[in-house]
Amino acid sequence: METTTDLIDCRDCPLACRPGLTPIEPDRLALVEDFKRGEMVLEAGNTLIRQGQPHDKLYTVLEGVLIRYRELPGDDGRQIVNFMFPGDLLGLQAVRGDAPSHGVDTVTAARLCVFPQDRFNDLIAKEPAFGFDMVWLAAKEERALESHLVTLGKRRAAERIAYLALFLVERAYESGYADSKTRLRLPLTQAQIGDMLGLSLVHANRSIQQLRESGLVDWKRGEIVIHDLAATVEFAEYQSPHISPRPYL
Repeated sequence: METTTDLIDCRDCPLACRPGLTPIEPDRLALVEDFKRGEMVLEAGNTLIRQGQPHDKLYTVLEGVLIRYRELPGDDGRQIVNFMFPGDLLGLQAVRGDAPSHGVDTVTAARLCVFPQDRFNDLIAKEPAFGFDMVWLAAKEERALESHLVTLGKRRAAERIAYLALFLVERAYESGYADSKTRLRLPLTQAQIGDMLGLSLVHANRSIQQLRESGLVDWKRGEIVIHDLAATVEFAEYQSPHISPRPYL
């Protein structure tokens, strides 16, 4: 984990023109620029937030993809609960002093804006609309987690993997991480897929082969290709948890 002095001016923020994000108005942009305390660059496979360890910063993802996960006791491994893309805010749980109930690791190299938690209340006091944005983001996160929970509880293995492929490609396109609605380069392992979907390596591998042979999804190490988008949506009974553009800091 390292900070960088090669900062991106907020007026040139690369998130401003992403299709799934709402641009910040000029007067609010000045507040964000004053709130910002630097940027952080991490390589793939690094830990940003450790479960149970208090921290004093908030982060907005500028570049890259991260996972949010819960470590399980003993040798039970972990459960990935969500993927974080450009525009997503991390660390809000600890604003009130609570230790995070999850960890956050980088899947790819990542760049993040860094904000001090202890000034968050001041930001909301100056611009209450930011508070409404945080509530909106929390509601959308809850909706996404509901969809993930239904996938774990009610879908068969191949349907789970098709659902995850659709979710990841959609989020990547909306956030500007990918420029296609059917293809995504992302170095996920089958172990990580299993950690998200509650599948063993054998079961995940078998289901990925099934989707490939059916002509729906080809999921290789490093790339997801959805060959027939409409058929895959129907197969997974996919309903997007993200309908309208997302605000961001």
